[in-house]
Amino acid sequence: MTTINNSNILSLNKKATFDYEILETYEAGLQLLGFEVKSIRKGSASLIGAFVVIRGGEAYLLNANIPPYQTNNSPKDYESTRSRKLLLKKSEIAELIGKTEKTGLTLVPLKMYNRGSRLKLQVGLARNKKKHDKRSSIKKKDIEREVGRRLKR
Repeated sequence: MTTINNSNILSLNKKATFDYEILETYEAGLQLLGFEVKSIRKGSASLIGAFVVIRGGEAYLLNANIPPYQTNNSPKDYESTRSRKLLLKKSEIAELIGKTEKTGLTLVPLKMYNRGSRLKLQVGLARNKKKHDKRSSIKKKDIEREVGRRLKR
C-alpha cells in the first residue's frame, strides 16, 4: 500500500486513534452520489461517530455525516447520515468477517482521501483501548509536545 499525502486527506477521524488500537488497515472505495462527492472534496464530510458493519457479505459505512453540496439542489428526501456501501474485494470481506466475529474486533473508518480521481476510505481493524491505555497515550502526547517546545527554544 502506498503512502497518503496530507494534502490528499479530505476527512480524518482523530477520535478513532484515541479510542482504538489499530491493528490492520484496509483501503475501500465508496458508493456515493454525485453531489456527495463534491461535498467531500469541499471538505465538509465528518467521520466522527461513524462505523463499518458487514451485512450479507457486503460492507457498509454507517453514521458518516456527508451534507449535500448545495442544499437547494439536493433531493428532498436526502439523509446526510445514510448508509453507504463500501467497495472491497470478496476475499477482504471474508477475512474481515472472520476477524470481527472470532476475536471481537471492530471496524472503524480512519480517513477519507483522494487516490487519483477516486475517493477512498481507510478502514481500520481495531481493538478497544482500556482507560489506562488512553491515559498513557495522553501522557505520551504531552511529553512529545513539551519536547517540541524545548527544542524550539
